[in-house]
Amino acid sequence: MSTDASPQRAYRAACPNCGAPVEFRSAASAFAVCGYCGSHVLRDGDTLRKVGERAELFDDHSPLQVGAAGRFQGAPFTLVGRLQYRTLDGTWNEWHALFDAGADGTPKSGWLAEDNGRYVFGFEVPLEEAAPRPESLRPELALVVNRESWRVASVVVARVQGAEGELPEVPNLATAFVVADLRSPRDEVGTLAYADAAAPTWSVGRSVALGELALQGLAERAERTLAGRAIECPNCGAPLEIRLDTTRSIVCRQCRSVIDLSAGTGGDLAHYRQATGTREPQIPLGSIGTLALPIAGKPARPLPWQVVGYVERCEVAGSAGSADDDDDDGEGQSFWREYLLYHRNEGFAFLVDAEDGWSWTAPITGVPRRRGDRVELDGVLYRKLYDYVGQVTYVLGEFYWRVERDQRTDNTDYVGTGSALRKRLNREATVSNAARPAASPGGATLPAEDREVVWSAGETLPAAQIVTAFKLRAETLKALERDALPGAFRHSLLGKIVFWAIVVIVLLMLVRCATRDDCEPMRRSYGPESAQYRSCVANNRSGSGFRTGGGSFGGFSTGGGHK
Repeated sequence: MSTDASPQRAYRAACPNCGAPVEFRSAASAFAVCGYCGSHVLRDGDTLRKVGERAELFDDHSPLQVGAAGRFQGAPFTLVGRLQYRTLDGTWNEWHALFDAGADGTPKSGWLAEDNGRYVFGFEVPLEEAAPRPESLRPELALVVNRESWRVASVVVARVQGAEGELPEVPNLATAFVVADLRSPRDEVGTLAYADAAAPTWSVGRSVALGELALQGLAERAERTLAGRAIECPNCGAPLEIRLDTTRSIVCRQCRSVIDLSAGTGGDLAHYRQATGTREPQIPLGSIGTLALPIAGKPARPLPWQVVGYVERCEVAGSAGSADDDDDDGEGQSFWREYLLYHRNEGFAFLVDAEDGWSWTAPITGVPRRRGDRVELDGVLYRKLYDYVGQVTYVLGEFYWRVERDQRTDNTDYVGTGSALRKRLNREATVSNAARPAASPGGATLPAEDREVVWSAGETLPAAQIVTAFKLRAETLKALERDALPGAFRHSLLGKIVFWAIVVIVLLMLVRCATRDDCEPMRRSYGPESAQYRSCVANNRSGSGFRTGGGSFGGFSTGGGHK
């Protein structure tokens, strides 16, 4: 065993299987994967011992790779290893980051978790008390861990699918185990991993953008913007070009089938067919728009965002309930559209085209503090608008989550108060339709429903800004403008007077123009085959109408797993 003078090159020895050199950059590391033959080797003193064979990694086209180096909070680090986890909904990576040796001469280890274009830098922390039993964990359960308040965001069954490079301990490759994601009002992410049911691990981290880490040595394919991978549609055989590294579902441009890629692109691909029609996004797929979005409270700066996915959703009839609007009877059905935006360094965001106007939104790391029916985030108080169930009706493009037929989510919308009327919050709970393991190691059981709770934050946008950002034709502005009165105005005394005056005028117009097609604006905006126009016609026949609001400001969740 030779020793390198550099603290990042501590040990090197020959692989006991193939003889190739295996490096250990940290004296504390006990496990590595041979980069040549894939053998799992355990360091035992000054010798290496083979303890297993290669476990295949799913090629997720990550921009990260072993050997990439960067800086976190001013401290340099190198990615020296990776664990890849799999759940029923897909995979995620955790990269072992080794920092330069500190004053005591010992390099510090951390983990850069990568999932769906989002990144969290975390560090293991000793548990000061016994961890809760995994079967007791439920999404939104309030917990105190190490004297800090947390709220459970997701609970999943995971398995280590593969490993590479240098790791601090031997991974559990044989058994599935429970992983619980927790969030805090301090904008932190906590993870309880029950790989060893008797001694679960606890880690705490914060969300980071890839651009913040000043990474060098990224995978070459990351240098090509949206480089393509081609496969055939399992329904019609048309070529499918997968452009995003994180894609878990893609829609065939020819037959509109939705193909599940969460298990990889080999073998038979699960898919389902959608009803075809003339519905097309008003912002075409592939469009690039320059928007300044203050995501996660960071200073807004103009960045190019590309439209990579499109979703139409509707409110499930009878599911709506307003927190403070007594005259909302929940009749009618709301529809909205969501455009999935992608930026290489910032990840994903959404543009939401709802009946009361446009907004942008992006998932947040933490959770707001509850104040009765209201919540507080970053010093802003939000009041509750609606509870409702949303359902997918149509999709196009690529998505970082697994899209299921008629996928449903439980939503709650919030609007900022005072001077923050433009701000929006959404709480979204997803329910997976897939079967799941019933128990974890040690017989611990999990809830029957695989739910994940995601909070998203954003702001309203004027339609004119959308037209300018995406260089749309000037005549499209009228079709995009559907802004209703702001929520606070609608609920003030003057707002209610204006509201009822408008109602009276509309009723008089309906009486005088009973033979006119009152859904003509909806037909011009969305098209004669759209769900919005058809619902408008049906509602006019039945005497009910559209409810303003009800747009999901959260988009979709990440689909489960540690972030």
